[in-house]
Amino acid sequence: MTSVDLSGFQAPGRGKGIVDVFRRRYLLQLLIRKGTSTRYRNSVLGWGWSYVKPAAQFFIYYFVMGVVLQFHRDVENFAIYLFAGVVAINLFNEAFNNATHSIVDNRALVRKIYLPREMFPVASIIVALIHFLPQVVILLIACLFLGWTPTFAAVGAFLLGLLIILMVSLGLGLLFGALNVRYRDAQNFVEIIRMMSTWASPVLYTVAMVQTALPKWAFDLYMLNPLTTAVELFHFAFWSPTTSADDPAAVLAPSIGTDIFLSLGISIVFVVIGQLVFRRFERSFAQDL
Repeated sequence: MTSVDLSGFQAPGRGKGIVDVFRRRYLLQLLIRKGTSTRYRNSVLGWGWSYVKPAAQFFIYYFVMGVVLQFHRDVENFAIYLFAGVVAINLFNEAFNNATHSIVDNRALVRKIYLPREMFPVASIIVALIHFLPQVVILLIACLFLGWTPTFAAVGAFLLGLLIILMVSLGLGLLFGALNVRYRDAQNFVEIIRMMSTWASPVLYTVAMVQTALPKWAFDLYMLNPLTTAVELFHFAFWSPTTSADDPAAVLAPSIGTDIFLSLGISIVFVVIGQLVFRRFERSFAQDL
């Protein structure tokens, strides 16, 4: 009886997870192109909505926190401080939301052909990143008018904060994206997390206010939120250089160095857990859809 060499084959539907996504970059590019081209199809403003929505959100927050509550008196260049935090949290909210719905939104492809399922959350997060970049350009232009000058520390802080946000979005997106296929209640938890993200990070207030209001153990717990560290890194990159502080790092939390390492570690844990849960549920995606 002749034996057949099956070493070059692999079991259907079982790949190497996220690694396979970047091994098939052409498919990833197609999904990204699809996501960007269909986002504002048949829309009058089109890509203009990428500016209108964050602008409306910024002005509402600025009116309430800056004009009504007078926070602008206590925070130098409060508009820059606020906008830096808003664009950071908006990136997380959009990337997380997109990744959660990515499998369900692409049910036709999932049911008909096999490709690494992680490709859908990854592509949706990259689409969110593309829509995030114009907002950063507007923030950067505003900072330049206030005397911002590029430094390696500022650019490094921005990239590090961006990395933390994308890793947290990917980890949670894989987790809830998989759960959302079988349990549609998952998207309700996602909405709660997205709503809390703005208030659980120093976007509308400063870290110093939290440190004053909370006991040390509660403040340490607050700083374990990776988004808090990411927002603070955005503040260091864009807002701090526009202030009159002699040391831009002085406006950050005293433990920011430790917080960065902890946030990176927690973000990696999120990605690992998200990948494990995703691979556990992906076997039944086609049936559940």
